[in-house]
Amino acid sequence: MSKAKYEIDIFENIEKLNVAAAEYFITLSNQVISVKGKFIVSLSGGETPLKFYSLLSTSSFKEQIQWNNIYLFWGDERVVPLDDPRNNAHQVKRILLDKMNIPSDHIHIIPVQFPPQDAAKQYDKEISEFFGEKKARFDLIFLGLGENGHTASLFPGTKVINEKKAGVRSVYVEEEKMYRITMTAPLINQAHHILFLVTGKKKASVLKNILKGPYHPDKYPAQLINPEKGSVKWFVDSEAASQLNS
Repeated sequence: MSKAKYEIDIFENIEKLNVAAAEYFITLSNQVISVKGKFIVSLSGGETPLKFYSLLSTSSFKEQIQWNNIYLFWGDERVVPLDDPRNNAHQVKRILLDKMNIPSDHIHIIPVQFPPQDAAKQYDKEISEFFGEKKARFDLIFLGLGENGHTASLFPGTKVINEKKAGVRSVYVEEEKMYRITMTAPLINQAHHILFLVTGKKKASVLKNILKGPYHPDKYPAQLINPEKGSVKWFVDSEAASQLNS
């Protein structure tokens, strides 16, 4: 299998990257809403997107977004209590959602109050019921990148990276000694648009290997993200891009 086709935009610093991501979100969401009346997005966790979420909550940006037509999901989640700071949805709620007037039934949080396998099955069912008879194709999926090459909770050495079906699975991550819930690569690859946000020098080496190196998704699971019909964009800051050849 060949490596993914993608577009990459390199920004001078994190601040400019976040502004560009916010503008991209606004433009795309308004375009999609004008056509089908709603915008279905999957958010990512980790430290990188927190400032982006915060930016969306500021008056100059939030007023440009049709929040009543936005539907939110999460690509992955740590199996920790909903009020745990490590919980991705908790962070987004604190930084963004508590400041918005998004209808509560538009917010689809991974049910981590259940055992991992049950939580995965319930979220898989929730996504299936939301899309109904149509294929589950998110309008936009945000993704991050770990220093070990993981994205969502698709970690090197875990069985989930070999999953061939579109859905949601539980996975035990040995290096973190915890369970996570994640969308599978086939589900992510059904999206219309995928946007990676990557910042910092610590990501430079792995980013180079993923984008420029041989195709080894068992070692770099982010290489699995290769939609047949959707687009993939990478927004990276200059530090993360420092090992890429122009």
